[in-house]
Amino acid sequence: MSSDRPGFELPLRLFLGFRVLIDALHDELARQGHPDVRPVHGFALQAIGSEGATAAELGRRLGVSKQAAGKTIDSLERLGYLVRDTDPNDARRKVFRLSERGADSLAKSAAIFDQLRAEWEEALGADRLRALEDDLRRVTPADPLRVDIPGWFGHT
Repeated sequence: MSSDRPGFELPLRLFLGFRVLIDALHDELARQGHPDVRPVHGFALQAIGSEGATAAELGRRLGVSKQAAGKTIDSLERLGYLVRDTDPNDARRKVFRLSERGADSLAKSAAIFDQLRAEWEEALGADRLRALEDDLRRVTPADPLRVDIPGWFGHT
């Protein structure tokens, strides 16, 4: 196999592309009224979604311990992105739901990601960006909405 590029560069470039997008997202979110949101918060808010989640459920979805999920929940609740609720089927269970502020941050994130994609389309051209996305779909799992990245990064 012959290549003028070392194999380790591919994952680094993919990760750098991810970082460029996530950093730009958070810069714009800060400008739009969400300066305290961090990448792990975005994964947690996505994992909680419109149905809500307990700390244990959030931990499973993120691939982290219940304690780590609890710390993220505490942070998001303190910042006003989550509200604590009681499960209507079991009063002992605490369910966390998106507050209006949490839902707003996700809606703004979606719009910002659309804008960032448009910027990449302008830089690369529509055909090249579409080809890049198609190629990545061919070599990655079908479900792009995996939110367990925080836990994956935490594995040793």
